[in-house]
Amino acid sequence: MIKRLIKLRFYFIMALSVLVAALIFNFCFSKTEGFLLFNQYHPNWLDSFFKYATNLGDGLISILAAIILLSLRKKKKAMTVTLAYIYSGLLIQLAKRIFHMPRPKFFFEQTLFQYSHFVEGVRMHDQNSFPSGHTASAFALATVLVLVFKKKKISFFCLFMAILIGYSRIYLAQHFLIDVIVGALAGIGCALISYHQVYDLKLFRSAKVNERYKKLKIASRANAI
Repeated sequence: MIKRLIKLRFYFIMALSVLVAALIFNFCFSKTEGFLLFNQYHPNWLDSFFKYATNLGDGLISILAAIILLSLRKKKKAMTVTLAYIYSGLLIQLAKRIFHMPRPKFFFEQTLFQYSHFVEGVRMHDQNSFPSGHTASAFALATVLVLVFKKKKISFFCLFMAILIGYSRIYLAQHFLIDVIVGALAGIGCALISYHQVYDLKLFRSAKVNERYKKLKIASRANAI
């Protein structure tokens, strides 16, 4: 795991740098101020773009990725994607139920702040803002893909797409910045745990592989005797 992280350090250093910068920004401004700074520019073409781009953070994308990998006989990769999606989903839903934070629209209504730019056709929610599930799913998938394919050249693209999806949640007034930051951290963390289980601990070997491994182990012991 450590060797893999070092080899792919560009992705993790960049991700950490962006999240630390976002966290510093978050502490420098109030929820409302930070939200408004991220939502100053709203042309129609961006409204349409983020309205659809945000769906890339839906859990169905992770499921689709796992199915594609499975069809290509990339079982370990498919398993890692699936576990990362399950772990991040469970963690996010648990956090939402514990904190039960208001979404931007409901928060502004409570504070009597007038914010009117809601993208047409996007369903607005009132509760369970913290943390962002779409962001967690996006970062979990991006991190897994970078880890399992070992390709430095896809690191930037995967990170860019994850950040884009995270920003889309703020742009569409579905989440605040802190929701996105924690969602990203949760996604990366769950991806690392999933990769460690599948590739390092090898907890999900098939029965045939385990049986073959045991036979080889017994044979090696017999030869040693």
